[in-house]
Amino acid sequence: MLRRRLDPVASGTRDVLIHAGPGAGKTLGALLAFQAMKQEERLSRVLVFCHRTSILEQWQRAAECLGLQLQAWNGPGSAPFEADGWMVSYQGAGRQTEALKAELALWSKGEHLAIADEAHHLGVEPEEPEGPVWGRTFLDLSQSARLRLGLTGTPFRADNLAFCAARRVQVEQDGERMEQIQPDLSVEPRELIAAGDVRPLEFRFQDGWVEHSQDGQPDREVSPLSSEQRESWRARNLRRAIRLADSSSIALQLLLRARSQLERVRQHHPRAAGLVIARDIDHARTISSLLKEQGDRVDLVHSQDPGASDRLNRFERGDADWLVSIDMCAEGFDAPRLRVVAYLTTVATRSRFIQGITRAVRLCGERANLEAIPRDPSFVFAPADPLLMQYARNWSLSEPYRIAAPARSETPEEFATGGSWRGPSLPLEAVGDGAGAVIRMRTPELPDFLQR
Repeated sequence: MLRRRLDPVASGTRDVLIHAGPGAGKTLGALLAFQAMKQEERLSRVLVFCHRTSILEQWQRAAECLGLQLQAWNGPGSAPFEADGWMVSYQGAGRQTEALKAELALWSKGEHLAIADEAHHLGVEPEEPEGPVWGRTFLDLSQSARLRLGLTGTPFRADNLAFCAARRVQVEQDGERMEQIQPDLSVEPRELIAAGDVRPLEFRFQDGWVEHSQDGQPDREVSPLSSEQRESWRARNLRRAIRLADSSSIALQLLLRARSQLERVRQHHPRAAGLVIARDIDHARTISSLLKEQGDRVDLVHSQDPGASDRLNRFERGDADWLVSIDMCAEGFDAPRLRVVAYLTTVATRSRFIQGITRAVRLCGERANLEAIPRDPSFVFAPADPLLMQYARNWSLSEPYRIAAPARSETPEEFATGGSWRGPSLPLEAVGDGAGAVIRMRTPELPDFLQR
């Protein structure tokens, strides 16, 4: 595929987009492709862009396994010219675009590969020159590249923009023409699950009633979490559901059940750990305190922590029972011992939900030799929010990403971008009379009421 794109005139583009879920080997595959074309003298160097500096180390370790030398570029003269390639974060490239461009000009023109890791971060808006910065930076710095390779596990964006290193194709639906991103290769999570490359996920959605009465007001107004179809109420219900209040609160019930599930998993996987995705720093600290009160060992990591990257890297080798974070544990974070995820944040976009829950699908080599196929599942605990349940329903499938959506749509993504989606129709019986009900869901197999 990459070889065919070496002739952009014949192929019509020099962009290649690979969509594959976590654990599919996107990093290693991209480096193997570059190594093969380097040996054939088709390419000479590679420039890797990553969305976080912590991911650069993973690329460097993968390159070392293949005998390639990748060096982080942190400014003029920081990376040796004779290396097989350089690595830079999108943010770092944006801060020093002209300096990096000047050094890239010394490379043999048209003989290097530009790789955009998690390419969906590189949004582009042609009608807004001052739009997303990372996309403009990548386009500017990859002008002289012979090929541009985009890698992503979630080939879509909540803002409905196109993104770099991806082909845009014209399609027609219901008599209306529109554009969509079309990956050149797509490996769906369900294929990886069937092959035993990653773990399946089982979902436990904590349901219940959400109270809306204000402090000091005697009246008690409640709303069911899983069956609420009014948009504003759905979002408000989720905000209230993740509050850690008394023992009957949805969040606390969810957290206690997640702890119990982790204890069961550790009976046959002693080093298994859990991840809690919190709303903000105060919320994360409260969760950490609650877990510690139960005797658990907890690592709290957030973006304002200056040593966050180092602590994340140490987590996989450490002995903490839980990792509590806010926005650090998304794409590229590799910790195969994670087996339980508690999703306790109000961020309800499809991309963030899938990125969070798929931290628990990776499989280490040691466990691969002990488990049959399909592998032992990991578990996701989340509030029974209709939008989150809809994402869980199809997380293992690849769906077209339309750039110009139809005027009227009923897809869940429309709600995330301000549309009129009103949520799936779920039976009120799923709620029951209290806060203790749990809606269980396995994927790819789903309960009947979620397939309507």
